[in-house]
Amino acid sequence: MIERNVMCRPEAVVEDTIVLWDLLAAELVAIIGRIGFDTLYARSIHMVRGQYPWLAEGGDPDRFKLRASLAERTPALAGAASSALLATFTDTLTQLIGESLTTAILRSAWGQNIADNAAKGIEQ
Repeated sequence: MIERNVMCRPEAVVEDTIVLWDLLAAELVAIIGRIGFDTLYARSIHMVRGQYPWLAEGGDPDRFKLRASLAERTPALAGAASSALLATFTDTLTQLIGESLTTAILRSAWGQNIADNAAKGIEQ
């Protein structure tokens, strides 16, 4: 479900990915702080790098490294990596705070339609 939202405009996958991350960061930083968000983000990057070793690891509060890493790939590969990264992040968040609270945060950050689609992926 996240993949569908990331790839809704393949020609703009990098920009759409960054927008989704910025919206999610804005919501979560208010709750868990910048350090908490950055820690979850860095852990997600680390976990996904086994599959996408070209993703830049380390601190990336403005997602400049993510943007650069994705921009160097085809839209399909960038979309697959973006989807995996967002799914890993939301799965980790779900494990930490639960499904209902994660879904509520996603709805607040991304709006009803995107969050509901992402939440269906979490439930499966």
